[in-house]
Amino acid sequence: MAKLYQRKWLLIRLPVVLAALAAAAYLWIQVWPMPPDRISITTAATDGAYYLHAQRYAEKFAQHGVTLDIQSSAGSQQNLERLRRPDAGSDLAFIQGGFGYLGTSFEGRDRSRVQTLANIDVEPVWIFSKNREIESLQHLQGLRLAIGPQGSGHRRVALKLLEQARMSDSDLTLSALSGNAAVQAMRQGTIDAALMVAAPESAALQNMLSVPGIHIANLKKTSAITERNPYLESRLLAQGTLDTRLPPRDQTLLTTLTSLVAREDLHPALQRLAVAVATEVHAGNGLFHRTGDFPALRRIDFPISEQARPTLAHGLPLLEGLLPFWWAQLAERLLLIGLPLALLALALMRLIPAYLRWVLESRVNRWYGELKFIENDLSQSKPTGLELSKFLLRLNSIDKTLLAFATPKDLIARCYTLHQHIEFVRQRLYRMRGR
Repeated sequence: MAKLYQRKWLLIRLPVVLAALAAAAYLWIQVWPMPPDRISITTAATDGAYYLHAQRYAEKFAQHGVTLDIQSSAGSQQNLERLRRPDAGSDLAFIQGGFGYLGTSFEGRDRSRVQTLANIDVEPVWIFSKNREIESLQHLQGLRLAIGPQGSGHRRVALKLLEQARMSDSDLTLSALSGNAAVQAMRQGTIDAALMVAAPESAALQNMLSVPGIHIANLKKTSAITERNPYLESRLLAQGTLDTRLPPRDQTLLTTLTSLVAREDLHPALQRLAVAVATEVHAGNGLFHRTGDFPALRRIDFPISEQARPTLAHGLPLLEGLLPFWWAQLAERLLLIGLPLALLALALMRLIPAYLRWVLESRVNRWYGELKFIENDLSQSKPTGLELSKFLLRLNSIDKTLLAFATPKDLIARCYTLHQHIEFVRQRLYRMRGR
């Protein structure tokens, strides 16, 4: 123990420092790793509003030092499948309402590891027809209807509504066209109608409105439809809000909410950043909402991320709000990992040597105590020759142990004094034996 204390820098303090560094590295890498600097978002077709949103997201993420890769897709169904598959490489996605809890029965509810970060927009269910007024789904009978490709939200909504209207494939001809392809087909007359779920600012919708003779379906009995489909809502589309002629009168549209969702295991800091970016991108007003309505959390399809509500309510945490994103991540780890471990290491580097010094001082004090007992016995009585021999043997034993003791520099003076006292008592015992 004395040698350990003598080499406290090498045998105590250096191991403590190395242990602290190892613990910090483990916590930093395994428990609380830094977020990746590159993530991806899966959207929809490049002519849709999702893709436009993603481009704005990428600009905002780049300002925080994070690269956001944009993946086009067939639509919400494919987006959801990509999030479910770890090998798909998708971290964020835009999902149309109805693909989670609100779109299924309780027994069939989606339990995939996908979380909602926020509702970000309202998307109407547009039903366009050329040179023909549509007021109910039954009016689509016998028409060639474009409902989008497999994996798209358009197709899912269309098939659900047609099923509820008790219309089968034999009642109409379904086409997988969507977006600008559907617009072109409508111009050429190869389809009669198109159903699309799209935000008003999407390029495909704007192009569809420019088709000569185009009509927007004004469905009746929408309340019954929304009762059967809780992810749908009825909203008023005021006369002339799309252009000077559309719609020609106030009419009701079915709408659904668009959600920004993430993989459950996406780094919490990136989830918070995504919510903050969504707040910047979607805070303005729109055709069906006012400024400040989005982002929000209502009528959700997937469990809410733990990072969503606090970020929407209070913004980013203090450090992330004050510092650039990466500096904030570094500062958080230095404060919550580095600082406590540094303080613990400093405390151990002081406490362990102090404890060893106390143990060594206790040993020297014990020898002093034994020497004091011998002196007291010599002063209070007249010991016999046998007792004097025992005292002498004990003194020699203490002196021998003291000589073998690897004396720390701090105790050299005390040990030297103890050695002198032992010699003084030994000489006294010799004199008493010679009488």
